[in-house]
Amino acid sequence: MAFDGYGDQTYSRRAMRAEMLDADTELRLAYAWRDQRDEAALHRLITAYMRLAISMAAKFRRYGAPMNDLIQEASLGLMKAADKFDPDRGVRFSTYAVWWIKASIQEYVMRNWSMVRTGSTSSQKSLFFNLKRVQSKLERDALARGDALQGYQLRQMIAAEVGVPLQDVEMMEGRLSGSDYSLDATQSAEDEGRSWIDSLEDPSSQADEIVSDAHDTAQLRQWLAAAMHCLTERERFIISERKLREAPRTLESLGAEMGLSKERIRQLEVVAFGKLRKSLDEQSSEVRGYMS
Repeated sequence: MAFDGYGDQTYSRRAMRAEMLDADTELRLAYAWRDQRDEAALHRLITAYMRLAISMAAKFRRYGAPMNDLIQEASLGLMKAADKFDPDRGVRFSTYAVWWIKASIQEYVMRNWSMVRTGSTSSQKSLFFNLKRVQSKLERDALARGDALQGYQLRQMIAAEVGVPLQDVEMMEGRLSGSDYSLDATQSAEDEGRSWIDSLEDPSSQADEIVSDAHDTAQLRQWLAAAMHCLTERERFIISERKLREAPRTLESLGAEMGLSKERIRQLEVVAFGKLRKSLDEQSSEVRGYMS
């Protein structure tokens, strides 16, 4: 059921003119949709309860979402309720639909409250929609008793009242106390247009790191080239094919080409690595001795 291009007042007026279903008619329509997938029955059932969806959507306007969007989410929840409703359970459709409508609206509000995901667990959702109300109630009760609640004490009482961990209260308090800001926004009037993004650290390597890395890489290549000259031609071939190719060859394929067993190729590889390690250690020791 699309709402684009229509005002929320139009929907409200149309919903208020919809028929009021008695229990028997509601039950008959629910059976027709569940058992026969009668779309006309589904449409009539949903249309009759759009006033309920709009009424519930209006309760969430204080979160800043457009009323049209809230009505759309409420209607989606209403349709989910109609699709899952079991008339054999003996409850009115409106009683069942309330939960689905509310859940759909709450999911939408939390998705669009902030670019940063506000809450995903049941305790965080409960806090998002109840924190301010519970906080106001506790503060009123404390004022009536003549008590002064400190911040930490108040957060502990909220956690106990809602039944959530204290850290969730502290997290949600921080999320609800501020809003999102663009990184392109200026930091202050005195900064002459300096934006917040200008103050972020550049994740790329700095000039001195680039030069140092390039020097180290060149040094390692020079050492490796010198170490490779210490190997026999056969050993160099094995190391090149096994370790320096983009797609290293297997011991079996090298053995077949060189007329040797797989185990012999492995032994030659081990010997070659030992020579390479010794040569590299000697070269690095010479550099350390020169630098000391």
